[in-house]
Amino acid sequence: MTTATISNPNQERSWQSAWPILLGLCALYLPTYYSLATTIWQSEDQAHGPIVLAIALWLAWMGRAKLRDEGQIKSTVSGAIVLIIGFLIYTVGRTQDIYIFEVGSQIPVLLGVTLICYGASVAKNFWFPLLFLVFLIPLPGVVVDTLTGPLKQQVSVLAENILYLMDYPIARSGVVLSIGQYQLLVADACSGLNSMFSLSALGLFYAYLVQRSGWIHNTLLLASILPIAFFANVMRVILLVLITYYFGDEVGQGFAHEMAGLMLFMVALISFLILDGLIQMVRSWRLEHGK
Repeated sequence: MTTATISNPNQERSWQSAWPILLGLCALYLPTYYSLATTIWQSEDQAHGPIVLAIALWLAWMGRAKLRDEGQIKSTVSGAIVLIIGFLIYTVGRTQDIYIFEVGSQIPVLLGVTLICYGASVAKNFWFPLLFLVFLIPLPGVVVDTLTGPLKQQVSVLAENILYLMDYPIARSGVVLSIGQYQLLVADACSGLNSMFSLSALGLFYAYLVQRSGWIHNTLLLASILPIAFFANVMRVILLVLITYYFGDEVGQGFAHEMAGLMLFMVALISFLILDGLIQMVRSWRLEHGK
């Protein structure tokens, strides 16, 4: 006995009409991503870029069945306006080498294309992949310069206080931590700003995947993103200080420095899981006791 595969003609037509659009988008943004891959994505601060892009593409691919051009009310006018705005932003960013504009333009461009080809109802189904692309946009220099100093200061203070409570011989002068015979400068990269940005993407993605029922649960998860990211970065600095104290400066600034970055994400992910579990336990207890 043979089994025949029944294809959906509407879906086939939808994909056939989408291919020229996809090719046009690739021609527009592949040079942008090549430029990112050979420049800022090679730095520690922007290393999350490829991961964010992969997640956004995966989300779009998982929702591909929602692409239907049959029976949809096309939003041609509003889509054209959004698309033109996106093209203008892209042109400015591309010609002036402004990554904020060049990378950020893909959000209105993709939204405009979706509105024109499939309508607002389909565009709503892809709101999260479009929103997630925000984390591909490099932080503006003025934001980095404004926030880096205070963040470094707070990270240094907390790391010193925690290690002092653990009876380590540590002292602090500004953002310089002295432990034993070693002095460690909490550099800009250790301020946690970029890691908070990337961990915010991780937290938002986690909240979207679990999609807990109840607005209080989801609000608490979203509100915890930045504190957890900051806490994870403090733990990273403490780990580097302890590695330097026990194994020397060469080890602390070498391979261990890269491993501390991985620990940053592990601490954040475990914290999200623990918090999610605690909220779920409290909700279950309240339901059982009728509160």
